[in-house]
Amino acid sequence: MDRDEALVLLGRHVASDSLRTHCIATATILRGLADAFGEDADLWEVIGILHDIDYEAFGGDMNRHGIEGAALLRGEGLPEEVCLAVERHNHLLFAPYSERLDLSLQAADSISGFLIACARVKGGAITDVTPKTVKKKLKEKAFAAGCERERIAAVNSLMEAGEFYEIAIASLAARKDELGLR
Repeated sequence: MDRDEALVLLGRHVASDSLRTHCIATATILRGLADAFGEDADLWEVIGILHDIDYEAFGGDMNRHGIEGAALLRGEGLPEEVCLAVERHNHLLFAPYSERLDLSLQAADSISGFLIACARVKGGAITDVTPKTVKKKLKEKAFAAGCERERIAAVNSLMEAGEFYEIAIASLAARKDELGLR
């Protein structure tokens, strides 16, 4: 499955513009991480697009989230690698993580909305967000209070935080128009 096919599938199961944007942002960051690690960027991007495909259908029921998504994707004939990544990304059921993909998905899933919030503070300009901005805002617990900062820190076993922030910001900047950013 390629990116466009994944977006069509996501659109069939996710009505919320904000959730679709979150999935695209997460996928974009995962693609950047895959490039940095020499992994399959197309595969990681598809996983990011589809990681929350079941969230609306089950009302955010975290006892089913991911598991139901994986079942849906298996029914669509997706490779088991994609299905397992979607299933395992529910940190309430499957943490702790040790695999590069799992750690990367945790971090990308959590930082995607955080970076968009940072950009909104700067008038929507993701290009004005820097690693220094991210580090500062992460210390402000009231800023993007719903963001699970410990999940962002999951990437620290793979790379330095500043390098991760740079990759994540650059990845979102490359798709800023699609994400409604400037």
